[in-house]
Amino acid sequence: MTTAKAAPPGQPLDPLIHEASRLVIVSVLAECDIADFNFLLDTTGLTRGNLSTHMARLVAAGYVQETKEFVDRKPHTDYRLSAAGRAAYKRYREAWRRLTSHS
Repeated sequence: MTTAKAAPPGQPLDPLIHEASRLVIVSVLAECDIADFNFLLDTTGLTRGNLSTHMARLVAAGYVQETKEFVDRKPHTDYRLSAAGRAAYKRYREAWRRLTSHS
């Protein structure tokens, strides 16, 4: 697992979060304590493969924690934003506000 870091200088928006699908995922997770794969699938409108790929990137970056288990002999995966993910999303939102403010 890699360690989450702030966006590099000259790049105010974290490129990992800024990608449209991952921004939707992180935004949903920021509003939930925990969300399972099927909830994210329904909420984001992504395909299973697309969601899996984006979740793998977010987990590898340390932004999302993943818990896998079997429920009634079926795989069940839950996701939540890690402390690093919440901090990165907060920085992203602050940077977005700075970039889009007209003051």
